[in-house]
Amino acid sequence: MLNDTVLADLRKSLEEEHSNLIARLGELADGQDGSLAFDQNFADTSQVTAERGEVDVLVGTLRETLVQVEDALRRLDEGTYGSCERCGQPIAPARLEAKPEARRCINCASLR
Repeated sequence: MLNDTVLADLRKSLEEEHSNLIARLGELADGQDGSLAFDQNFADTSQVTAERGEVDVLVGTLRETLVQVEDALRRLDEGTYGSCERCGQPIAPARLEAKPEARRCINCASLR
């Protein structure tokens, strides 16, 4: 079981990651609808198309990570954080320190 100090440190880490992800997505997105911002004055060359593809992938990864972080924060609030969602066993503190948004213990994660 994780003690209160460890949980507070993990919460702080998750909240910082959440803020960083929101900021990075804000830098890449055009605003209210979350669409990507591209300069409309650029000619639609293969270089621009390739860069758009790279940004699309990056944004997708950032959004996926954001969902995982928000889920971890929700589990902290509910008191279920640190338990494997598959087997119910505690997730090792070292794993949570390395990957605070982890939802599965290392054994269950390796089954994927």
